[in-house]
Amino acid sequence: MFVVAYNSNKLVVPEAREALNQFKMESAKEVGVNLKNGYNGDLTSREAGSIGGNMVKKMVEAYEQGLK
Repeated sequence: MFVVAYNSNKLVVPEAREALNQFKMESAKEVGVNLKNGYNGDLTSREAGSIGGNMVKKMVEAYEQGLK
């Protein structure tokens, strides 16, 4: 028996990677988390969640603005 690894983090548009990284850095700055380029495995779950939550909030706001 073998296990197939599935990566749900694969980007649908690979060219968007740099824009998403920039967006992540901006969101981290807004919530007061110091991110460095590259590996950030030393972040706490709370810090990582703050960054991701802020990103989702901004994406939802942008989508809602597009609907108006």
